[in-house]
Amino acid sequence: MTGLRLDPVPAAIAEIAAGRPVVVVDDEDRENEGDLILAAATATPEQVAFAVRHSSGLLCAPMSAERADALELPLMVAANADPFRTAYTITVDAAEGVTTGISAADRARTLTVLADPGSVPTDLIRPGHVLPLRAKAGGVLERRGHTEAAVDLARMAGLPAVGMIVELVHDDGTMQRGPALRAFADQHGLAMISIEDLAAHRREIGEAAAPLAPAAPSSAPAAPASAASAGPVPALLEFTEAVPLPSAHGAFRALAVREGTAEHLVLVAGDVTGEEPVLTRVHSECVTGDVIGSLRCDCGPQLHESLARISAAGRGVLVLLRGHEGRGIGLVQKLRAYALQDAGRDTVEANLDLGLPVDERSFAAVPRILEHLGVGAIDLLTHNPEKADALRAGGTRVHRVLDLEAHPTPENLAYLTTKRDRLGHHLTGLPALDPTTTPITTPGGTS
Repeated sequence: MTGLRLDPVPAAIAEIAAGRPVVVVDDEDRENEGDLILAAATATPEQVAFAVRHSSGLLCAPMSAERADALELPLMVAANADPFRTAYTITVDAAEGVTTGISAADRARTLTVLADPGSVPTDLIRPGHVLPLRAKAGGVLERRGHTEAAVDLARMAGLPAVGMIVELVHDDGTMQRGPALRAFADQHGLAMISIEDLAAHRREIGEAAAPLAPAAPSSAPAAPASAASAGPVPALLEFTEAVPLPSAHGAFRALAVREGTAEHLVLVAGDVTGEEPVLTRVHSECVTGDVIGSLRCDCGPQLHESLARISAAGRGVLVLLRGHEGRGIGLVQKLRAYALQDAGRDTVEANLDLGLPVDERSFAAVPRILEHLGVGAIDLLTHNPEKADALRAGGTRVHRVLDLEAHPTPENLAYLTTKRDRLGHHLTGLPALDPTTTPITTPGGTS
């Protein structure tokens, strides 16, 4: 935040490790607020009372998706309409050691139960007075939220990946911002950092890209020891040299990018270096749509339209992300979801019926890929606002978001309508869905 005095990120990590809270501010263009963050494992009644006294009283417990799944904490709603896509789950209290659940002691107890690696779902009752949140796997490199900041800080401090956050307010209930947050931190002897600085620190300690050697994927280098406790630091990226790849859509240069066990494909047209925005498509793998030409989704048409537009522009990038089949649930589960959709469920409901997230994809590698290519800014081809948000959170400068055409067919119209109405995709010009003439099935692709 411009002109605001901030403390070093390592100092904040040390405070979290010592069981003390820190103040974390986000971007002025986002929520423009400060949260008090503490590792849930170290929560005490005194700290919870302090947090409640200086906040609205809404106490949230960010955690990794894996932790939420282990504790059987589903999302509060299937279609998230929150403007920042905060992933609220159902509320909880500790099953034992609490009274009404609302006191500082009770909520501290619930926080420590959430953080305890030995806790199981029956150690919690639902609903309750603590609101868990599910963090993105890539942390602040994927989403610039206080949810992810809390989980990243806890992990980097060597503690369980569960935090406590509250939004700091003035005595009159208005939000604390800017200099007021700095004054609050100084008054109470708290470290204060920004999410942007936390993301930069994570990139510094855990991000690297080495030339891709002709070896098996298992030979990929391990993460640096200094980042070992950071948990969700994305895998190191390895890049091949670019080679010519003529295609039906024109001439491209192709390179492969290895991220853990996933091998992504990147196609480049023209000179994409510099600050001039580059036409870019980030495309999620969809074997049924991209390869087979399935009419159950619009993935294949999106891929070919993007390649054609990049080729016509003479300058652009297409990143094809592997491991994104079925919005990240995999081919087997996608076909199981199809069976549910054929029985009348939509693409959101089918995933939830299978006990799966609505969208499991991570775009954390893309900003690093674009940086490797020397891309300074992009014009993003997508109708998915969350994709643009994820890239911005990773540090990519998204100059414009350009819609792709809708490609409705009788087989995918219900699916596209669900993406528009329940997932917030910017799909215009869709014909009205007539259940008397259109199949009920609402298939799921990956777009």
